[in-house]
Amino acid sequence: MEEKSEERKGFKVVDKRFFAQEEKGKDTKEAKEKVTQEKVIPNITFSSFIYSLSSTCLIHLGEIPEPTSGTYQKNLVLAKQTIDLLEILSEKTKGNLTPEEEGLLKSSLTELRIRYIKALSSQT
Repeated sequence: MEEKSEERKGFKVVDKRFFAQEEKGKDTKEAKEKVTQEKVIPNITFSSFIYSLSSTCLIHLGEIPEPTSGTYQKNLVLAKQTIDLLEILSEKTKGNLTPEEEGLLKSSLTELRIRYIKALSSQT
């Protein structure tokens, strides 16, 4: 038996079309923007999560403007839903939070409930 040694002849395909080069440039630009954005984002903690939910609730209560449009819009249904989410977090994390986190969650809930009741009473 004769062993055949096959020589592999390869070839390389290069896409020289104009739009293919543009897409490659977009990927590089997007990658640079992503790296820049990642550097700006602070560490996410439980406290920052509570602050985020509280801010969202204040937006829904119409007390602070929406970040994208800059307009004040009141949506009490969504405000109530956010308060309920914070309540669920409070119940489910009981005994697992630091004293600072527990205090932040409790004070946030109290303040948001008061503001929600005021918003409800001013609506009628």
